[in-house]
Amino acid sequence: MKKLLAVGLILVSTLGLGVANVQALSEEASNGGVPSLAPMLENVTPAVVIVSTSQRAAAPEGLRDFNEKELRRYFNDQNGQVPPDLPGGNGRGGEVRGTGSGVIVDADKGYIVTNHHVIANADEITVSLQDGREVPAKLIGSDASTDVALLQIEADDLQALSFANIDNLRVGDYVVAIGNPFGIGQTVTSGIVSALGRGGLNNENYEDFIQTDAAINVGNSGGALVDLEGRLIGINTAIISGSGSSAGIAFAVPVDMIAAVMEHLERDGEVRRGQLGVQIQDLTSAMESTLNTGAGKGALVTSVIPGSAAEAAGIQVADVITEIAGRKVESGRELRNIVGLLRRSEEVDLVLFRDGKREQIKAVIGGEERSVAAAETDAEEGRELNQLSFNGARLGTLEPSSALARAAGASGGVEVLEVDEQSPAFRAGLRPGDIIQTVNRSPVTTLGEFNAMVSEDVPLTVLGVLREGRQLLVILS
Repeated sequence: MKKLLAVGLILVSTLGLGVANVQALSEEASNGGVPSLAPMLENVTPAVVIVSTSQRAAAPEGLRDFNEKELRRYFNDQNGQVPPDLPGGNGRGGEVRGTGSGVIVDADKGYIVTNHHVIANADEITVSLQDGREVPAKLIGSDASTDVALLQIEADDLQALSFANIDNLRVGDYVVAIGNPFGIGQTVTSGIVSALGRGGLNNENYEDFIQTDAAINVGNSGGALVDLEGRLIGINTAIISGSGSSAGIAFAVPVDMIAAVMEHLERDGEVRRGQLGVQIQDLTSAMESTLNTGAGKGALVTSVIPGSAAEAAGIQVADVITEIAGRKVESGRELRNIVGLLRRSEEVDLVLFRDGKREQIKAVIGGEERSVAAAETDAEEGRELNQLSFNGARLGTLEPSSALARAAGASGGVEVLEVDEQSPAFRAGLRPGDIIQTVNRSPVTTLGEFNAMVSEDVPLTVLGVLREGRQLLVILS
């Protein structure tokens, strides 16, 4: 019965596949066998390797065995996100050993991609090929923010995987994961693409994960995720699990990000990230309804850093960026990911919406050490007259003769006198000394005007604020 069910499942999986995939699955059937992925895997598995590391240091207590608590700590997250592998060791002889997986991506140069966390802090790296050869590997470069590392080995007769076109990947496509789970040897699992563009596992990193339900476990990190034609679509990097083992929620770094990181690592040995110099936030439907930007989706600019590439390009607060370097932008995270992998001093075309009109400008990517970051918003309505209280901030009419007004060159507006650090206003970014000049893009010069505008029944309030000579947006929903 089990065999019959398995065959039935594979037959169902052929529906909707391309001709090449159906032919691959049917090759053995034509010879009296059953549909199988074996012909494809025979060409793919030689490109997937075992990556072993050693570190000349005593294994810290608690890292000698795999367990849920330590896996979570290693990933620096307490919400259940863990990497598929964790360097372990027996603690003997002052040496810590770890194991993971890797993928040969250039046979001529001997290039292998794996995860940063597989080789982090390793003193020695060894690659085990499918044919039994063990070869020392040199670290070309590594990038913790994308969890990608590039290794190089010297060996003949290598087989590499070609990269798939990630733009053609869809939720529901069949995928196969290949790696070295628990150090038991090369293992193949299968599943589908569960989601695309996943992020939020670690907000400090650059994330655009492919999510899959193919079984991924400790040791699979750096292994291949391929389509049914054997093309690489990503390298497996993390799982969400309550037990430390596969729960059907795994993540892979997509090949377009891998290719961009590889270019940096091969050239510089590190990723020298470009910067645009803006603070951004996703443009939500509520914001679009309030601001009438005309963009629909994109990255809303809430602040422009003085002296930045953005300022030089003429980007303004309240602009919505929808495209950069020929790539569409539908969220702040997408813009951050794209800009972070652009070369410094590279000139790019940028499409934005300003005052409801589409504009195209050029920007030269900078190298400031400031990040493109997303602003936080969290607010509840609440206001009182006479020394107006607004979402935990105490406001007053800005006196033109005051020192704040003279220093800012402002003739009117609403002054932020105090902000409770536990309040929605503080969490949204409002600070004492800010001068509120607009509410939902309409100018305000007095406290009474401000109160009348925020009293309107709108889904959110967008404040145009002047702070130390900088224009920025503070958004309260």
